[in-house]
Amino acid sequence: MKRLENNGDQRNQGFCVHCGGVYKTDDHVPPKLWLDDPLPENLAIAPSCRKCNKACAENEAYLACLLECVIAGSSDPAKLRRPKVAKLLASNFSLAEKMDSASRTENGQIVWNIEADRVKQGLLKLARCYAAYELNEPRTDEPESVLWMPLQSMTPDQIEEFENPDVPAVWPEVGSRAMSRLVVTGDGYENGWIEVQPGNYRFMALCDGSLRIRMVLREYLACEVEW
Repeated sequence: MKRLENNGDQRNQGFCVHCGGVYKTDDHVPPKLWLDDPLPENLAIAPSCRKCNKACAENEAYLACLLECVIAGSSDPAKLRRPKVAKLLASNFSLAEKMDSASRTENGQIVWNIEADRVKQGLLKLARCYAAYELNEPRTDEPESVLWMPLQSMTPDQIEEFENPDVPAVWPEVGSRAMSRLVVTGDGYENGWIEVQPGNYRFMALCDGSLRIRMVLREYLACEVEW
């Protein structure tokens, strides 16, 4: 990740990106739990109040564990691919119990019950951070939609539109990191996706009349939040 400064309108900075409250802590995006060591340099950090940061951390841990369990087809920590998540699940009885009770077998296949609101809040946290960090357009209001779907469940046309959206020639705010990526470094908006860590996490920030944040988690879950 290239180090870029936010030189956008300062009135949009310096407060919690989730609720508009007093800035007390830094919110890493994506959370370090979602990435393998060694971590990429210059991870995005957004301002947050302590209450929002704590609530976000709980949803992030749930989503990280759920995703790894679904990919592995098991809630057994020994069968998970990512050591960080396996370690967390092995040491957190509450999360382990949730994962154990979330799956069932139907017609020979494993089916997972999810806490949809926790998934929504976890994705919304990421989107709010990127709206502020990349576009300098903090959005503490409720979005129009929060959507997610496994890539393998999407049709070829859906995948094509998701991966390569038809975006009008609308530039982000002057001074924002997104503008810097476009003008100074020449990346970010030409190919759309910013890869934070291969195989684990990538995102796209779009402002084309609406504001859209797209993310792909573990090259498995396609997500979009739109205002």
